[in-house]
Amino acid sequence: MISQHEFQELKFRTLKYFWGYDQFRDSQEAVIDSVINEKDTLVLLPTGAGKSLCYQLPALLKEGTCLIVSPLLALMKDQVQQLKSRGIEAEYLSSELDEYDAETIYDRCKEGLTKMLYISPERLTNKQFLQHIDEIQLSFIAVDEAHCISEWGQDFRPSYQNIKNFRLSHPNVPCLALTATATPKVLEEIKLKLDLKNPVLFQKSFKRDNIRILSEEVSDKFQRVYDILKFTGESGIVYVRTRKEAEQLSEYLRNKQMDHVDFFHAGLTTKEKNTRQTAWNNSSRNVLISTNAFGMGIDKDNVRFVIHYAPAPSIENYYQEIGRAGRDGGKSFAFLLWDKQELLNFDQILKNQTPGKTEFLSIITYLYSIFQVAEFELPEKVFQLNIPGIQNFTRLSLAKIKNVLTFLHNQEIIYFNELKSLSSLQLLMQAHEIDQLPYQDAYFIELMLRTVSGITTHKVMFSEQQVSNKIGVSIPLIKERLKELRQKGYVEYIDGSQASIKFLKPRDERLNKSVYWKIFEHIQKNKIQKWEEMKFFIEDRQYCKMRLILAYFGEKKSKHCGQCSVCEKNRQSVFGKNISDQIIRVLTEKAATIEEISIQLSYHPKEDILENLIFLLDSGKVKMLNFRTYMLA
Repeated sequence: MISQHEFQELKFRTLKYFWGYDQFRDSQEAVIDSVINEKDTLVLLPTGAGKSLCYQLPALLKEGTCLIVSPLLALMKDQVQQLKSRGIEAEYLSSELDEYDAETIYDRCKEGLTKMLYISPERLTNKQFLQHIDEIQLSFIAVDEAHCISEWGQDFRPSYQNIKNFRLSHPNVPCLALTATATPKVLEEIKLKLDLKNPVLFQKSFKRDNIRILSEEVSDKFQRVYDILKFTGESGIVYVRTRKEAEQLSEYLRNKQMDHVDFFHAGLTTKEKNTRQTAWNNSSRNVLISTNAFGMGIDKDNVRFVIHYAPAPSIENYYQEIGRAGRDGGKSFAFLLWDKQELLNFDQILKNQTPGKTEFLSIITYLYSIFQVAEFELPEKVFQLNIPGIQNFTRLSLAKIKNVLTFLHNQEIIYFNELKSLSSLQLLMQAHEIDQLPYQDAYFIELMLRTVSGITTHKVMFSEQQVSNKIGVSIPLIKERLKELRQKGYVEYIDGSQASIKFLKPRDERLNKSVYWKIFEHIQKNKIQKWEEMKFFIEDRQYCKMRLILAYFGEKKSKHCGQCSVCEKNRQSVFGKNISDQIIRVLTEKAATIEEISIQLSYHPKEDILENLIFLLDSGKVKMLNFRTYMLA
């Protein structure tokens, strides 16, 4: 039996060996002790407080495998990749893995080699999973993004409610629930729906004293982002709404000789994403312009600013995203750029991407019909998905179709893959049958057998580019030949550059029309409500920005932060401020616009700068170079 002193030493040695840290952050050590002592534990810590360590470290110290329930496949993959890079045995199960890969993972868990197994909540009702899990020793269950269990959370996933039933069949396995964003109402729902027994609660204030929130109504956002970056030689993130905006803003800034700027979105290949994220992670000045595809699971402590070129869809999302700045405790900035027309446009976008019940059902019916899936049938194969075909048939917008496909994916009714990825190939015949095929087909299959190993026994992921390099045949020709072989039933081939779907549950029209529609409708209403709350936060010029966030998360007795754009403006209006000398000091260096002066004076309110400039113009100390730029007289 290990003594308490020896255990404490082991805990710190593990922290140092795998993560390189000498000390724990905030409440991490207390949370870990609670898990080690097998107590149900509920953790509400803001983004950047290091929640993942709270289950990863005790998983290494306890016997057995820790089962981690996570809502996003991308997040699971990222966490497993990070753990493996540290030399830690971790795996994830997902619908994209074939039975061969899944069996290997289960075997490693049974042998006690895999310390952490990441799964989606839907897997908790999978028969194969339930059979295997009874043979695996579970150390504890960790529920990441636990707010997803609540109907009032920003990412409601009904399948999270499977966890309670799973716990009933494993009554002696303790549970750790973690979230970064939960209102008091959501917190109570987590306790109830996870059946947490006398949980130890760890809750830290959402207040971030080192982040200064600056909200600004701006007409020319490209120029404003350029002005900010011009005087900032440090690392940051610029959040935009669409892939096109990410690429266009990046191109605009690069044309202005800002070579430390790059874009990041879900449309990039895995290799491109990894390259850009690694370059940004290892830099002290690189800036990534990204959709919200970037950020989950990142652990970079020297991010000095986050710019919201476009507003986040909810206060929860916004708080998570600004929380990626200043994780080292250093002074950081959160810029929120907006204009009235854009807010109205987003109202319309929400409306345009929300289908009614008839439209919702027509999209689902088309999917089943085009792939000839009968009632209660569950086909095993993966299908190539032609999204323009859905548009032509249903006469609905791409936004509505994507919304429904994403919903079906999140509920694990289908596995929807629209990202650029590797292709997959499997031979659907015995090797000795190849000789009986027409010469051209047999020859090409033999070529593929020599180039892509393993396709006779299971589905293999491969790159057409690598095949092309080996056999000297162009990529389009390889794809064309493989599609011909697929049509003849010789191989199963999925082109990774196109969208694909796999049905995960049998077709059930009754569920589609009642249960699934009601869940979808609730999620859409919740989305609109959260946007209305965010819109108030953006437009309000009266209340302290940090205080509004704290009130939203249930901290009602907080004080003004004293440093956000609203607090700064209120202070100026009460006391006024003569900053003429500071303005002259800036203009001594070079001519500047009001925006540039504002940035160099630590984002001083532009209204106050303008008042001082008028005084300086009247006194003849400053003159206008053009209608926007000021210089010393």
